[in-house]
Amino acid sequence: MKRDLSRRQFLHRTAGAAGALAALPAIFLEPEHIPLPLQSTAPSDRLRFGIIGVGMQGNGLLRDAIQLPGVECVAACDLYDGRHTLAREIAGKRILATRRYKDLLDNKEIDCLIAAVPDHWHKQVVVDAVSAGKDIYCEKPMSHSAADGVAMVAAAQKTGRVVQIGSQRVSSVICAKAKELLANGIIGTLTLVEGSLGRNDPTGAWEYPPPPDLSPENLDWDTWQGDVPKVPFNPTIFARWRCWKEYGTGLAGDLLVHLVSGMNFMLGWNEPPKRAMALGDILRFKDGRNMPDVHATLFDYGRAPVYLRLNLGCETPEIYRFQGSKGILEVTEFTITYFPQSGEDESPSYYTSSYPQAMREAYLKKWHEEHDPKPGKEPITEGLQYRGASWDEEKPHLWRFFQGVRNHQQVTEDTVFGHNAALACHMANESYFRKAAVAWDAASSQIKS
Repeated sequence: MKRDLSRRQFLHRTAGAAGALAALPAIFLEPEHIPLPLQSTAPSDRLRFGIIGVGMQGNGLLRDAIQLPGVECVAACDLYDGRHTLAREIAGKRILATRRYKDLLDNKEIDCLIAAVPDHWHKQVVVDAVSAGKDIYCEKPMSHSAADGVAMVAAAQKTGRVVQIGSQRVSSVICAKAKELLANGIIGTLTLVEGSLGRNDPTGAWEYPPPPDLSPENLDWDTWQGDVPKVPFNPTIFARWRCWKEYGTGLAGDLLVHLVSGMNFMLGWNEPPKRAMALGDILRFKDGRNMPDVHATLFDYGRAPVYLRLNLGCETPEIYRFQGSKGILEVTEFTITYFPQSGEDESPSYYTSSYPQAMREAYLKKWHEEHDPKPGKEPITEGLQYRGASWDEEKPHLWRFFQGVRNHQQVTEDTVFGHNAALACHMANESYFRKAAVAWDAASSQIKS
């Protein structure tokens, strides 16, 4: 989870990574201007929000949201009482703290909501929120299943409420510039998309330490479990729910969704894959989880093939490579780098070594006459590089949500966009568990083998 960086800190952190490309012209992308918080904002002009879930992701969203201008947190909900204390430490002692999220839905002073709850609670919270007339920012992945996503889209469209899903890179300057470059044909004909990310530590694999004081007295365990089959109180499951398909969506919902959301945004795609084929296993973290810690998926969008891979057993950079007939556009958290290719023969064809000598020499003579540049007119092939703030910064994404609420305008990552990205993740999981390729059947809104 990234926090504010000064320009000096940003340059220092990224200087080493860019060393190999130092010769390329570096163009700095200016971040979207977000006004500083104004203490004098009139109470009547402030947006008042409540937050549902103040855990690992929720507490960061709360810290970022209250730093935005004209925004005020008035209530927080969590089923663990320790996070009531945390919410007040962040947003002030005067905020309402409760275990019942419907207290926030009934509160007429609350204009909108932020939800950072386990995946198996996303559908119910979002449907209840929009049905109660509240706009809502919901963490990714949008849904816990394809059926949940269908219901969430229907509820949002029926009510017309603003819903934003929390894959924040779609609001980053890095992805916006990459989208512009790709739309302008910088790589020519798109032929392949690759994306990857690797971690190599227990925390990165969700082996989080449960709060030491956790107990049935300060956690509403039965409500937290929701509609899944009930199990006895288990602090490990509470802290590490991403490891189990009953509550989370594993690597697909935690990390693949970022790759898919960013890819769809940069390419201008807004549909689910037609087919998916995944391989994976539990190779490193044999801790009782039932979701893979290595997961690689091939997607068919009816265009260029897409290959996205995730590994919790070896650290690798998070990176996209958009490959095309005019070269490669490489996109990372802080940089966009273009490696041009001519797509043309830059030397005589080696196949002509199979010609008889006289024929080969005639071919070579003609080739050089037609292709060799005149002295002093040799072409220069130049790449380029853009650098900007991290695509993981959450403030720009939250800002766009609050602006959408204020102006009653739908946002980029609405339920349709979020549903299509989540479907790719559900298809990756279904393919893994079924050990077969799967397809999205739009007519029945089901994933089929």
